[in-house]
Amino acid sequence: MDIAQHIAVVDELCHRTFPAEHGPSDVGVSGPGHHTAVLATAEEGDPALRAVTVGQFEKDRDAVHELLASRWGDADPYNLLTVLLRTEREEIPRPWAELSQRASVAHLWQVRGTGRWVAVAVADRDPADAVRLLALVTETDPP
Repeated sequence: MDIAQHIAVVDELCHRTFPAEHGPSDVGVSGPGHHTAVLATAEEGDPALRAVTVGQFEKDRDAVHELLASRWGDADPYNLLTVLLRTEREEIPRPWAELSQRASVAHLWQVRGTGRWVAVAVADRDPADAVRLLALVTETDPP
């Protein structure tokens, strides 16, 4: 998938209804109040190849950021590690708690006129798991 396709997925999810139950979707997973799309994925067992993949996915995330920032304004990186630390002592809403377990940083916007938030992140925290470029669309405010 190229950057234009990533943007098309984000645009579509900004207007897609949320399901009543959690489960798989055509682009990833969805549940009440959120959609998480896997924009790209790569299984890398070799740490050197994994580092290259993470670097490429970060470039893709930043390219998506540039295009979305031209629409919705520039967004400072959102520190998901802080959110992860907060999960130890407080209840963090589901899409944000899950994203913080998978990624360290996200670009984040509130989409005018939709009441939804969009986050784009590279999920690379678990070295035993695939590297993924994710887009989260949710009606839940970030913690």
